[in-house]
Amino acid sequence: MIKQTKKQMFLLAAIASLAFTAAPSALAQTQDVVVDPAGVVPYVIDARNVVARSGTGLCWRTGYWSPAAAETAMAGEFPVGCQCDSDIVPADKCTKVAEAPAPAPAPAPAPRPTAEKVQLSADALFDFDKAVLKPEGMQRLDQLAEQAKALRLEVILAVGHTDRIGSDSYNQALSERRAEAVKAYLVSRGIEANRIYTEGKGKTQPVTGTQCDNVRGRAALISCLQPDRRVEVEVIGTR
Repeated sequence: MIKQTKKQMFLLAAIASLAFTAAPSALAQTQDVVVDPAGVVPYVIDARNVVARSGTGLCWRTGYWSPAAAETAMAGEFPVGCQCDSDIVPADKCTKVAEAPAPAPAPAPAPRPTAEKVQLSADALFDFDKAVLKPEGMQRLDQLAEQAKALRLEVILAVGHTDRIGSDSYNQALSERRAEAVKAYLVSRGIEANRIYTEGKGKTQPVTGTQCDNVRGRAALISCLQPDRRVEVEVIGTR
């Protein structure tokens, strides 16, 4: 009887040396906690590296137990203390932080439209005081149409101008007819009509300034004012 009592006391002392966990988890855990045996393991483990538990699910601590050891010994991706001492190990160490999705690659910048402004002399396109295209004018517009076809075309702007000879209303109408003649020819060369916008400025935007003010004689004045008689064509698109 005495020997049996001594044996029981010895077993109890051995268990006490392992120390029953002092602060139980809020809820008893029953699933196996498999510990990485590398380094200091602060809990009793069996041959499978599974933490030994009491009948109520509490983990058995060893003499190596400390709060720091409970945080550093790992059971999978979390510290073993997350399941054995969740009231001691900080909660943020026991929660998997969702990885932020990799930012989507920035879209390639859209090509910026490029504009090429071509100033065509009306004398090359039309006879003086006319809005009927001359052969030389058609040739120049053929070249322009080919350039436009090489682009991802946005728009073509054709703006007609006249010199100061004649009334405002006459020159306004003449400038518009010249712009429309340019549009009609470009359409005949394969440019979409809805891509071409026309406008007439009449004699409101001369480029000669005052340089012809002292010119005498109609023929001389017509020659001097030649730069004002023009059609400005602006081609806008991307390559």
